[in-house]
Amino acid sequence: MINHRRTQLVGGAMLFALVACSAAKKESPLTGAGGSSDAGGAGGTGPAGPGGQGGAPPGTGGFDLAGSGGAGGGGVPCVQPGPDDDFDKDGFTITEGDCDDCDANISPNAIEAISAKGEPHDEDCDGQIDENDAVSCDDGLAVDDLDPIHGAAAAGICKLSKGEGDWGLVKAEWVLPDGSPLPVGQEEVFHLGHGVLTGFGPVMKLREGKRLLALSSGTARQPNDPGYKDVKGFSKDITFNHPQGFPKESPLCGFAITGEPHDGAALKVELRAPSNAHGIAFDFDFYSYEWPNFVCSMFNDFFVALLTPFPKGQADGNISFDSMGNPVSVNNAFVEVCGCDGNPPLPCIAGGKTFTCKLGDSELTGTGFGADSSFEAHGATSWLTSQAPIEPSGEKDSVITITWGVYDSGDGLLDSTTLVDRFRFIAKPGVSVNTVPAPD
Repeated sequence: MINHRRTQLVGGAMLFALVACSAAKKESPLTGAGGSSDAGGAGGTGPAGPGGQGGAPPGTGGFDLAGSGGAGGGGVPCVQPGPDDDFDKDGFTITEGDCDDCDANISPNAIEAISAKGEPHDEDCDGQIDENDAVSCDDGLAVDDLDPIHGAAAAGICKLSKGEGDWGLVKAEWVLPDGSPLPVGQEEVFHLGHGVLTGFGPVMKLREGKRLLALSSGTARQPNDPGYKDVKGFSKDITFNHPQGFPKESPLCGFAITGEPHDGAALKVELRAPSNAHGIAFDFDFYSYEWPNFVCSMFNDFFVALLTPFPKGQADGNISFDSMGNPVSVNNAFVEVCGCDGNPPLPCIAGGKTFTCKLGDSELTGTGFGADSSFEAHGATSWLTSQAPIEPSGEKDSVITITWGVYDSGDGLLDSTTLVDRFRFIAKPGVSVNTVPAPD
């Protein structure tokens, strides 16, 4: 089968309170900044009874805190806390800058959540209410920038934590998708697998800012970028283990068994959560040259988004998968940017699976994955949004890690690329693990 792949290669000659760069607060992303929100919210649970209900639904803006106060107090009414009490247990006293010690959603370590209805609040205690301090934080970064903090900025993470009690990025590092360090002696070829891009072809649009993060089992570049290698056959000879919980086989692929991992690239970020953040979200777009010829085969390239601590009820940290439970790979149901003879109106059949390709193949143009640079169109998902719950910081900081990674399976040929953009925190309780098509 591998010989057949090589023959083919010769013959054929990738809600919300923003931590995003677009929500940084009047400062460079690399010096620390605040945040704002475009997400719905919910009132806190008061010390003496239930708080007010949330304002707008996710995505419409708002964090309505018109209830009877924040968490804490054990049934004791919050009347007039002392200057050093920290009554709401959010880690800050009035002396330390908490402008409402009755509400755990309000502190200097919170993110501003713009209210859609109800009484607006100064969640981050900076003296301003519902401010929107959106600035771009990734402009001017080079495509081959090696600094992982700049990679995080391209993905939308702009604010650096100054230490305990201050939300933001703690550290970032390039790793292999299983979390292991860079392969010694292969650092140069590894670094071709990540890039800071101004776009990906003429059709796909950025989700925020001026750059996005690209991760690839080949080269994380556009065809006109320096260092680009053809996605149909660039092997870097990097091997490692599958991430925890992987490989995950598609239930609709019968007895197909995923091959060993090759040519991975990943960015791992560690973050302190804001005191009113109940979840995270980010947008991504997966492209694969493996579609259509190697669907439901051992050559099952993956994109992983691994969160720690693991979401409640999960045996691993992966938070990006389709409604059938398939991880993001050439086999997943979100592959809708594609095409074949007779499509439309007829669907495309690949690996025994049916793909409607309802989004057409125009987003593949100019990426290396389209029919304009190959004898056929390959596949992509278009922009998707993944979200997952996290614990907000309180008296003790909530620290999370996210690893975004891409890798080949079975061999290092026929590459896959994922774009990551618009990371943000969610200031609304009740977040579940979910991946859906991103709104326009």
